[in-house]
Amino acid sequence: MRQEVLEKIRAQVSSHPVVLYMKGTPQFPMCGFSAAVVEILARCGVKEFLAVNVLEDEEIRQGIKEYANWPTIPQLYINGEFVGGCDISRELYASGELQKLLQQAGAVTS
Repeated sequence: MRQEVLEKIRAQVSSHPVVLYMKGTPQFPMCGFSAAVVEILARCGVKEFLAVNVLEDEEIRQGIKEYANWPTIPQLYINGEFVGGCDISRELYASGELQKLLQQAGAVTS
């Protein structure tokens, strides 16, 4: 994996409180798992987040898997930390942990 791609990913996740690497866009998700995480973020009250459509950039699509050592997409990052994919996001949402992480990141406006 080219170092520039990993640096680009590092810059994205460190310069935005919430980053979602997904297939498609929040308005037009291209897979059910990406759509589910977008819906979870909306339910948590997140109005703005960086959504990176991995279908538009093959290097990012492969690089993000290496960056987090996680084989699937979507991937959710909060405050520069990898949170997980769809299943983990669902579990954290159900337990209330995701809401706490998002509040700590300043991503939720009350």
